This record gives sequence, structure tokens and C-alpha cells, in this order.
Amino acid sequence: MFANNLTAIDIVFILLTVLISMTIHEFMHAYVGYKLGDPTASEQGRLSLNPLSHIDPLMTIILPIITLVLFGFPILAAKPVPFNPERVKYGEYGAAMLAAAGPLSNLVLAVLGELAYHHLAGGTAISNFFQWFVLLNVVMFVFNLIPIPPLDGSRVLYAFAPEPVQDFMRSIERFGLFIIIALILIGGFDGVLVRLYNDVLSLIGRV
Repeated sequence: MFANNLTAIDIVFILLTVLISMTIHEFMHAYVGYKLGDPTASEQGRLSLNPLSHIDPLMTIILPIITLVLFGFPILAAKPVPFNPERVKYGEYGAAMLAAAGPLSNLVLAVLGELAYHHLAGGTAISNFFQWFVLLNVVMFVFNLIPIPPLDGSRVLYAFAPEPVQDFMRSIERFGLFIIIALILIGGFDGVLVRLYNDVLSLIGRV
């Protein structure tokens, strides 16, 4: 499992990567929303690269500790970035652009981390950091593409889905996190997510 065979320095690298990547992910949601005409996130202090602006005590701190102890891997989420769909340009498509900005930022970070990794001497602590940086950003990119509310992939799907599918997605939104955790625990995502994860790693030069 994820928690097995981790050294203290691995844990430090994981926490540092999550902190950096989560902050940029949430900042990009807020930034794209602002550029699309919705200042809601900016007005609430979320257009910020300060990690403290995006941390939710329950979802970002308590939940990952509990899930790491119970299941061997952490499940966590940042504080959701607010937006007003009536103020975002292009309606549902603008909302989809806002949602996609988060995971796409993780993909860009993974590519940059890969470039940094290949320009550093192998076996050093810093190259080990960039290995974690690449792997975890790909995980964040792939995981957030899951089209189940409240994950970003659901908002992208929502913009292009027929009305019955939109109605269904709205009806399960309050239970979305529990559905996601349950599916993870029973292995419901394993085949698809692992395949997509490996495909993304291959595309950016890692196998």
C-alpha cells in the first residue's frame, strides 16, 4: 500500500508536493474564474498562492490522517473554490473551463517536474523529490478527472451532458465524496485509473 516502505524524507517530499500542487491547483480555479468575469473567489481570498487560504481543517488535514491510518493511503481535498455560475462567462462551458484549470495545472506541474528530474543528477535527494513531484501530480490530474461530483471532471462532463445526466449528477452531489471513497475501497477505479495514470506518465516521458 501507499504508506508501506516510506522513509521520513519520502513523507516530507510527499507533504511538500501536496502543499505546492494543491495550492496551485486551487489558485488556478480562482484565477480562471476571475478571468472569466467572476470575482467570487477573489473576494473570498482564494486568488492566492498562500496555502493557508486553501486548507480545509477536516478535508485537508483530518481526513488524510484517518484514511492513511485505516486504509494505507491518504484521501484529501482542499477547500472548494467558490464560483457564481451566473457571473462566469460562457455559462456551463465557462464553468467547465474553470473546473478543468485545476487538474490541467497538475499536468503542467508534472511535465515541469519531469524536465527538472532529467536535468538533475540521479540518486540525489532533489531528484528523488522530483520523482515524487511528477508521480503525485499525475495522480492528482487523473483523480480529479473522475466525473463524479464534487471532482473537477464532473463539472467538465456536466457542460456537455444531456439534461437527464445533469439531473442525475445534481441528485448525487451531496453524496459524491462518499461514493468516491466507497469506489476506491472496493477497487472500482483500479483498472481505468491505473491505465490512465500509466498512459499520462508515458506521454510525459516516464514509464
